[in-house]
Amino acid sequence: MTDKNKIARYKAIAEPFHVDFTGRLTMGVLGNHILNSAGFHANDRGFGIANLNHANYTWVLSRLAVELDEMPHQYEEFTIDTWVENVYRLFTDRNFSISNSEGKKIGYARSVWAMINLETRKPADLFVLHGDSISEYVCDEPCPIEKPSRIKVTNQECIGKYVAKYSDIDVNGHFNSIRYIEHILDLFPIEIYKEKRIRRFEMAYVAESYYGDELSFYRDEVNSDEYQIEIRKENGEVVCRSKLIFETKNKFN
Repeated sequence: MTDKNKIARYKAIAEPFHVDFTGRLTMGVLGNHILNSAGFHANDRGFGIANLNHANYTWVLSRLAVELDEMPHQYEEFTIDTWVENVYRLFTDRNFSISNSEGKKIGYARSVWAMINLETRKPADLFVLHGDSISEYVCDEPCPIEKPSRIKVTNQECIGKYVAKYSDIDVNGHFNSIRYIEHILDLFPIEIYKEKRIRRFEMAYVAESYYGDELSFYRDEVNSDEYQIEIRKENGEVVCRSKLIFETKNKFN
């Protein structure tokens, strides 16, 4: 199997109801497209969630890093390519590239996934399940952005609280991974988004949260363009961490 056959391409469009006040696709919607492309790629090759659920397993997202030169604008068609970079015993690395309507690469993403048992919630051995067939799709396609970094938040002053509601909960009964992104972005005033755009966004998922959980948000300001965020439950358990790097807009973005 050639590397070209290991890469899947999926088309999308920036619908008017998926863009923000600047006319650009929101990070949350782009995140959904990225995760959907991962799901389509896995399903088409026999190791998607639909097949795994029959065996009482599922994929969970552990890390995500997205880096963009620009975001698709309203009505623009764009494509997402995805491929598997590495497979380890308990984790797999999956990468993505985002191209605009002209075929120009405008961004990349890196992600780390684990396969878990739905009953025990413990990771499964990827070298055992499905006869290690996932390793057949490992691809040497370059992804020229840094891997997700280690995020540590030291500030103990809570900057906001949120109680998990109906619209936050996914099919597994847990807080949706993309909803975390949206709530984190809401921590910043709209004035920031008028002057700056998101250059890099990272998520590190640590624990699950559920309907009715009260989540508290903590933030470190590394500098005027970089922030690190941590979300905790009422008992202090860390749910996820995030890093945002902004940059000042120019006439092209």
